[in-house]
Amino acid sequence: MSFSAHSTEHRVIESLYQWLSAGQSAWLCTIVSTWGSSPRPAGSVLAFHPEHGIVGSLSGGCIEEALIRKLSVASEDTDINPTPYLYEYAISEEDQARYSLPCGGQITLLVERLVATPDTLQHVKIILDTLNNRQRIRRVVPLTNAPVRLSTEVSDVAGQTVTVSPNSVSVLFGPVFKMLLLGAGEVSHYVAQMANSVGFAVTLCDPRESFLQGWQQEGVEVIQCLPDDLVRARFHDPYCAILALAHDPRVDDMALMEALKTEAFYIGAMGSLKTTEARCKRLVQLDCTPAEISQLHAPIGLDIGSKKPAEIAISIMAEVVSERHRFLTG
Repeated sequence: MSFSAHSTEHRVIESLYQWLSAGQSAWLCTIVSTWGSSPRPAGSVLAFHPEHGIVGSLSGGCIEEALIRKLSVASEDTDINPTPYLYEYAISEEDQARYSLPCGGQITLLVERLVATPDTLQHVKIILDTLNNRQRIRRVVPLTNAPVRLSTEVSDVAGQTVTVSPNSVSVLFGPVFKMLLLGAGEVSHYVAQMANSVGFAVTLCDPRESFLQGWQQEGVEVIQCLPDDLVRARFHDPYCAILALAHDPRVDDMALMEALKTEAFYIGAMGSLKTTEARCKRLVQLDCTPAEISQLHAPIGLDIGSKKPAEIAISIMAEVVSERHRFLTG
């Protein structure tokens, strides 16, 4: 079963590094701002190579098609000025009809030609290494011939994904967010489906073989093991969400004990107020401190008064996405 361990942005940087390592120049395009209809948000990136095609996405297809034509021609010009520039693309009525876009709009792109030099290769390698280490990095791209600046300082990697000044564009790159679901059930099924659609790499863990039989979902990694071991090994950095949905202390408690000692941006557990009170008492017995237990979102999700699995999943994902936004904006 396939699942994505990297974000689209990570795959774009990997492709650029491969092309540049082979001595081949390439293009990097980044959405700076949007107005009206926009299938992809600011910060979305696309890499283009005349022979290898595109990696990443900027729209439903209309922008990519126009860019391929424009950049293919520009790639043949060996004397082209490599200075980054802003390019505005307006979505026409013809584009709306052809690509089923709901309305017109405008997208501003940062277009960069990355020439295969040792400095450029080292620049892209630093970004790739940072993402592989599951950290964030900000690129400040001057709209001149000045060097691009990279920073991993805490103050620089907080705030908006893209900021624009008269002379430069600042773009934040970060690792893919991972979600660990504890317990195979209906709520987990719907949560996994929604989490995939909003950019999480999802892993489902359940040590109970009978619960895993027949449980499958495209794009979700499924593991049968003790979840506390998995938390320690793979789900301990700030870009992780850990959701205890088994409703079984034998599955949830030890994993939560480990999770509450990590830097995960979100930790939640399903259950009623009474169940939550009993769980917190057990966590105290497992030597979790009051400060650690205070990080737990329980009962998990927003209180919408529903008992339907799909609607519970909606309430959970609404809270997770809200906490992710809070984390990203500092």
